[in-house]
Amino acid sequence: MLCLCGAASLALNTAPAWAQDVRVQNSDVDIAQTGETSTDGRTRRTFTPEDFANFAPRSAADMARQVPGFSIREGDGARGLGAADTNVLINGRRISGKSNGPVEALGRIPVEEVVRLELVDGASLDIGGLTGQVLNVITARSGGITGTYRYAPQIRTRGTPPRLLEGRVSFAGGGQKDEWTLSLQNDSNRRGDDGFEFVFDGADNLIDTREEKANFAFDTISASGSYSRVADNGNVLNLTGEVAGFIRRDREISQRSGSIDPVDRVRTLRSTEDEFNFEVGADYDFTVLGGRLKLIGYHRFEDSPTTSSVITEFADDSPVQGSLFTRDADEGETIARGEFTFGAAGGDMVIALEGVKNFLDIEASLEVRDGQGVLQPELLTGANSRVEEDRAEATVTYSRPLTSNLQLQTSFGAEYSRISQDGPAGLTRTFYRPKGFIAFDWRASENFDLSGRVERQVGQLNFFDFIASVDLDFNNANVSNVELVPPQLWRFELEGNIGLGALGSLALRPFYEDVSDIVDLIPIDGGGQAPGNIPSASRYGIEGDVTLLSEGLGWQGTRFDAGFRLANSSVRDPLLGFSRNLSGFETEQIDFELRHDFASTNWASGLTAFWNNQAEDVRLDQISLRRETFGFAGFYVENKDVEGMVVRLAINNILDRTNKIDRTVFLDRAADIVDFREDRDRTFGQIFTLEIEGTF
Repeated sequence: MLCLCGAASLALNTAPAWAQDVRVQNSDVDIAQTGETSTDGRTRRTFTPEDFANFAPRSAADMARQVPGFSIREGDGARGLGAADTNVLINGRRISGKSNGPVEALGRIPVEEVVRLELVDGASLDIGGLTGQVLNVITARSGGITGTYRYAPQIRTRGTPPRLLEGRVSFAGGGQKDEWTLSLQNDSNRRGDDGFEFVFDGADNLIDTREEKANFAFDTISASGSYSRVADNGNVLNLTGEVAGFIRRDREISQRSGSIDPVDRVRTLRSTEDEFNFEVGADYDFTVLGGRLKLIGYHRFEDSPTTSSVITEFADDSPVQGSLFTRDADEGETIARGEFTFGAAGGDMVIALEGVKNFLDIEASLEVRDGQGVLQPELLTGANSRVEEDRAEATVTYSRPLTSNLQLQTSFGAEYSRISQDGPAGLTRTFYRPKGFIAFDWRASENFDLSGRVERQVGQLNFFDFIASVDLDFNNANVSNVELVPPQLWRFELEGNIGLGALGSLALRPFYEDVSDIVDLIPIDGGGQAPGNIPSASRYGIEGDVTLLSEGLGWQGTRFDAGFRLANSSVRDPLLGFSRNLSGFETEQIDFELRHDFASTNWASGLTAFWNNQAEDVRLDQISLRRETFGFAGFYVENKDVEGMVVRLAINNILDRTNKIDRTVFLDRAADIVDFREDRDRTFGQIFTLEIEGTF
């Protein structure tokens, strides 16, 4: 199963002529042959909808999932718009929205509107930031209205309410010059687990037994859409927008007994969130001064009121104990960007200017129950604050072919940022940071492509790290830290794509990052701990995708897709000084799908599996590790034509994977003096999902 990630569409870059010309055509488009290797120096392979007919795709996203050896790369969406950070284009234009990105944008395009999919060399395009394999989806509107729909109810075997309202309906339309999409969706989930947690003292004696059950419910209800128009003079207008609500309700009940307290207890933990957010974007691309100028505007706002409460009730009717933490967080981002593209020195040059304003405004309060069980206000210094950043960026990007099979792209620039925080301890600071990259794409042979990239990046701070907060579940607190500075890094990466002929394909991506001012938990002057900067760190590893086809082995219909990651990191522990992994860093991950489509029928079946491993979360006074037993696996049966619909029944967690947490709390971590440790193991049973998808 290929790794897939992303968010939907703000088309934000100049469309090369070779893509624009195709978009406004219909029946005159020359359809490429199945998986054909292109003679165009920029295009590696070309696919048509017929190549994926065996999988009964309903949308462009379904086809993108089946491109051999390719996985959609998610942009982090954290630092302005800047250079492209995903590897998907639609009609030669990038998708660079924050909430609207590749998977959602492709999911709104019905298969009937797709002409072809092209794997192209990223460095050959006049779009800064693209390297390696890039998927360009060419569409052509029929003039009518088409759409897709999906409904996916789910039930679980372990005490979790059924999920009945997961679904999506998408519409698309337009004509020769314009196109529009609209999607209504509820991303819904009902999760839960139950089991025991055992608590041991520093001498490893059992002091508490906890029988626990948790339920987690959330719904993200959204409406998103896009509109684009190509005028007779070639000017291009794009409009995008999304409005969404996120509703979350979590509850955990823990029945406790043991020598840690002579009285049996029941602890109830509740957490809620009622978020509202929206984003809008617009860009206009037109000819001026012998080149193309694109003007871009973007705005996003989010309001997230949350509550977290814990209450402990005693069997002897003693007064209850507990706390209540409430927080209302408003976030916003406004971006204005201009890109001027023109031919120069045998290639293409892009001059870009960008201005960004971000803010986070938090109002929070903490209440703790007194000896009578009544909530009383508790001072939480630094929990009410506003953080703002004003940023400006200028870059120049140049790309050109060096030979018929070697493409080069370079970029250099700088950014200015001003970060301010209000309050008694607030600060205002300014930073000047260089940034840029050099990248190449080399088509060494028909079955081997190599790309490389060296980049200087400026990281984005999480504004929540500036502000004090508490975790009532684990009784942790982070104090305020106004001294945070944006991290910087050098990133080195290669990508090799190997064609295996009829057997399939293999893609490998080794990387190395040398990071300055990495953010991890550190001690704070005056007491406490909080996210802060550590002078240096490194991250390195290899990622990859593989597709294997049974046709190369002599039979039809079987396909194996897998994605994997092996990685490590190194940072000097701020308390003890030794080298360790970054907190929570993912070190291993593999996911795969083995699918067989039965010849001369509409039936298919498959196996899926996922496994990952991550480093411990390290605080000054504790070490914890969230992990699962080996392997989350599933099996599905699919019929590709049930009254024109695709129907899939899946059962997941067939290996009965469980959720585990190991946490050790120290009286003195430097001296290795343990206060207590917790060992949690919860099961969540099997998951049955019915998926119904179709088009209209």
